[in-house]
Amino acid sequence: MNEKDTANNKQNQPDPREKRRAEQLRANLMRRKMQLRSRRAGDADERNDGITAGKPGQDAT
Repeated sequence: MNEKDTANNKQNQPDPREKRRAEQLRANLMRRKMQLRSRRAGDADERNDGITAGKPGQDAT
């Protein structure tokens, strides 16, 4: 093989970082779709975001 063939082979193969990024983006999209569907159905999200409420009579100190 000559140098041109090896250069073309490298250009045709996807970069491992790009492949990993594409997989992560797909996974994120699927999570977002599942969240949207659960909200449409009226079910609560599985994640616990935000600040939890304190019990009455307790100080924050």
